[in-house]
Amino acid sequence: MKTKTNFCTLVQAYFTGQLMEQRNASPHTIASYRDTFRLLISFAERTLKKAPTGLTIEDLDVPLILRFLDSLEKERGNTPQTRNCRLAGIHSFFGFVARQEPALGAIAHRVVAIQGKRCAKNTVDYLTRAEMVALLDAPSQATWSGRRDKALLLLAMETGLRVSELIRLRCQDFGFGTGAHVRCMGKGRKSRCVPLRKETEKVMRAWLKQQGDHATDIVFPNARGQALSRDGVEYVLSKHLKTAKLKCPSLKGKRVSPHVLRHSTAMNLLQNGVDCSVIALWLGHESMETTQVYLHANLELKEKALAKTEPMNAKVARYQPSDQIIAFLDSL
Repeated sequence: MKTKTNFCTLVQAYFTGQLMEQRNASPHTIASYRDTFRLLISFAERTLKKAPTGLTIEDLDVPLILRFLDSLEKERGNTPQTRNCRLAGIHSFFGFVARQEPALGAIAHRVVAIQGKRCAKNTVDYLTRAEMVALLDAPSQATWSGRRDKALLLLAMETGLRVSELIRLRCQDFGFGTGAHVRCMGKGRKSRCVPLRKETEKVMRAWLKQQGDHATDIVFPNARGQALSRDGVEYVLSKHLKTAKLKCPSLKGKRVSPHVLRHSTAMNLLQNGVDCSVIALWLGHESMETTQVYLHANLELKEKALAKTEPMNAKVARYQPSDQIIAFLDSL
């Protein structure tokens, strides 16, 4: 009698052998895939009435995977984008299964063939110059937390660093003086340098000096001296956003998240004539296609393009030379 392959054994081999050892995947990738399999195993346990240790690869066929993906949207309220991210983790795992257990290749290939769900692409949210100034003016400079928050918001809006990059910064990542910059480790373990303006350099110098300026010190700690979490950064932003809305009413109708600050950096660069290829390098984008979304969202560029066109009801006139010599030259 043929023994069915234990699902849990392959999951353990996938995470420890494939992701961690062979691919050396980032902690973010591992965490994302881990959450996917937690949800999938929980769904399979409820649906099949089997304990997680009793699941087999044969149990996780295409119909079950499709029902799981549907449940993410209907029961958990996930977006199609999140659904597709979960599916990417499942695809990666079943690709490993096909290589590890050729006898399961048929099942694995059918799962890998499941296509992602098409979804609408919304224009990115970003802050205008006035809104960015209002947000920066919100933190009180009379308190330790206020000075930290202003340094955090200023650095986020000027450099466009991701939240994960901001909270991992150490004092040694800053270079001051000629060519002032901050160095960070981004997605895919790619290191990049982002230049700093003199005003930002001044603020960061003062803040790091207050912190002690030791090389390995965390740049943005919480009240307990530990690195701010993602939730901590979101709390800081929402706190000062309430104050900023009192001075800048246009903020009241906007959903502002830490990633919106990153978008604001890109839009500010674009509106000041910086090429998209430079913006892609600045933000650490994998490809130029990611940066193209800012072109679609930039209404100012579209208005300039519109100003160069003729209105539909304009009278079309034929060019007439203003002088005989011009007419002679044009006839040559």
